[in-house]
Amino acid sequence: MAKQYDVLFRLLLLGDSGVGKTCLLCRLTDNEFLSPHISTIGVDFKMKTIEVNGIKVRIQIWDTAGQERYQTITKQYYRRAQGIFLVYDITSSLSFQHIMKWISDVDEYAPHIVQKILVGNKHDEEHRRQVTTEQGNKLAKSYGMDFLETSAFTNYNINKAFIRMTELVLEANKEELDSALPSNNDDLGATETEQEHEYSTCSC
Repeated sequence: MAKQYDVLFRLLLLGDSGVGKTCLLCRLTDNEFLSPHISTIGVDFKMKTIEVNGIKVRIQIWDTAGQERYQTITKQYYRRAQGIFLVYDITSSLSFQHIMKWISDVDEYAPHIVQKILVGNKHDEEHRRQVTTEQGNKLAKSYGMDFLETSAFTNYNINKAFIRMTELVLEANKEELDSALPSNNDDLGATETEQEHEYSTCSC
């Protein structure tokens, strides 16, 4: 059977519990929004194939639990990620303040080449906003990250965020990919079990 993608990347969603990480993932992969919120236990992942700059990229997106008791488990996944979304809820100033802690963890456990994007989720809840767009932009710039506000509910900027991350990862790994793609050595370390396994259910 012909291969359906050229390269596989692992992306990670990080942030406090309840900021909408699972909802972002479900909107991207299944185009659905599930409510009410059910906390992720440990780590789940889903897959999606997108085409960027003529390259078919299979993205394996890991959805991590935000609760403190699971963070020993989730930190094991940092070092294997090529891209990390740092997600906060624009209606929660506390989740925004905690981004600094998440960035500190990424700096400690993730590869130096990992790409990062700051995401302010729940853009549809403008009436409850506690974190301004300017605050998000300022924080992202201070860490040299891209910044986007999203809404899993309305599907605002979801595809844009994942496409932008894929572009960043492709660029960061360009030298390796230039030599790997012609030889079909394209998984950047993913195992067959990981490539084949998908979760079919979502929880927000």
